[in-house]
Amino acid sequence: MTDLAERRGMNTSVYQPAEDSGLLAQAAVGRVSGRVLEVGTGSGWVAEQLATKTDADVVASDLNPHACRQAADRAASLRADGHRGFEVVRGSLVEPFRDDAFDAVAFNPPYLPEDLEAARDDWMEVALTGGEDGREIIDPFLDTVGRVLKPGGTVFLLVSSFTGYDEVLARAEANGFDHEVVVRESYPYETLTVLALG
Repeated sequence: MTDLAERRGMNTSVYQPAEDSGLLAQAAVGRVSGRVLEVGTGSGWVAEQLATKTDADVVASDLNPHACRQAADRAASLRADGHRGFEVVRGSLVEPFRDDAFDAVAFNPPYLPEDLEAARDDWMEVALTGGEDGREIIDPFLDTVGRVLKPGGTVFLLVSSFTGYDEVLARAEANGFDHEVVVRESYPYETLTVLALG
């Protein structure tokens, strides 16, 4: 497993785009339209890709106030350059949003199993770690995301081999989702998969 400090770099406040961000954007661009939510936007990079490369009306959310500020700056910069930009909302998972609000939801969740020896109490830890089994955030997301999806809507969820792929699928199926693998990449330390859940 990659050392958390390595994944974190020197940044302790906002997750910056990495391989997982690129895969999520690759999976969603070309497959989304209408109103789209990116949960856990971090720097807003994926939301920017969706706003500039699709015709979707994009909303980005994050629990981290530093991430919301950085994403809002990115959206403002897009507008200054003549693009539509995207809306930024601070909140936990899909909590701030009304029922049937989105045609698609994209999420690159905190998925690394907790490493108590390397743990630090900062926003980057929140962005990277998903509790003891890596699914502490994924499970409640899967339990609640259906509420904000319009009928026929799709969830794009990034899953790491560290997280327990079969367990994530089982939770998705328990919540009534079918799944399709959109893109999968293997790296020396893990395999990343973006699932389309509908």
